[in-house]
Amino acid sequence: MRHEELPENHSDPLLKVLHRSIRFAIRILALLMVLVIYWSIADVVYVLYLKLSMPPYFLLDIDDILQTFGAFMVVLIAVEIFINIRLYLGSNVIPVELVVATALMAVARKVIVLDLKLVSADQIVGLALVTISLGVTYWLIKKKSTQANEIIKPES
Repeated sequence: MRHEELPENHSDPLLKVLHRSIRFAIRILALLMVLVIYWSIADVVYVLYLKLSMPPYFLLDIDDILQTFGAFMVVLIAVEIFINIRLYLGSNVIPVELVVATALMAVARKVIVLDLKLVSADQIVGLALVTISLGVTYWLIKKKSTQANEIIKPES
């Protein structure tokens, strides 16, 4: 899918300047996202250090493990968002598949850290529907992408 959301060479001089300024703002967001990723990693290390240095030493209970998994997933989601930003800056292709995959990862994180004692049945059903919807969407995008690649590649 090609697009020209922010073309660098626009016929209107004002839009050309505005597009460049938006691209600069996106670069700032990319830089900030890298800082957030490192900050999140430092936070995971700090929390693990605190948990492991408390009696009983070097032991984590199931809640601690789930919190750690959730923290790792947050870092991975931040990395995926950075990749989305980088792809947006580096090309004029909308990374739809990656955006859906990032959303699916965020929902998976929620499912992993979900405390069933604190949520209602309606919330679980809603989360299930979102998960199924994103899964089907990702599958359809992947299927279409595979079909498009098969059409483009000549058979040997």
